[in-house]
Amino acid sequence: MDSFAANKRFAQDIGVKFPLLSDWKRKASKDYGLYNEESGYGNRATFVVDKNGIIQHVEVGRTAIDPTGAYQVCDLLQKKREMKKP
Repeated sequence: MDSFAANKRFAQDIGVKFPLLSDWKRKASKDYGLYNEESGYGNRATFVVDKNGIIQHVEVGRTAIDPTGAYQVCDLLQKKREMKKP
């Protein structure tokens, strides 16, 4: 739900090269059950989505700020994909 400018700065701060999406209108946070009506903000969450568009991991709350869990899931998915190669 952060602004595009805030996301750009955050991406620069953490050194990621992929774009971060913004849910400025709160549609996605509502659709994924993360929107908190009382506060008007979404709960922080990290989603790992595979190449087929399937959510493989969701981390909600304070731990979602730390990308370690997402990195571990991505590593696991990579290893599974390598094991399937002939």
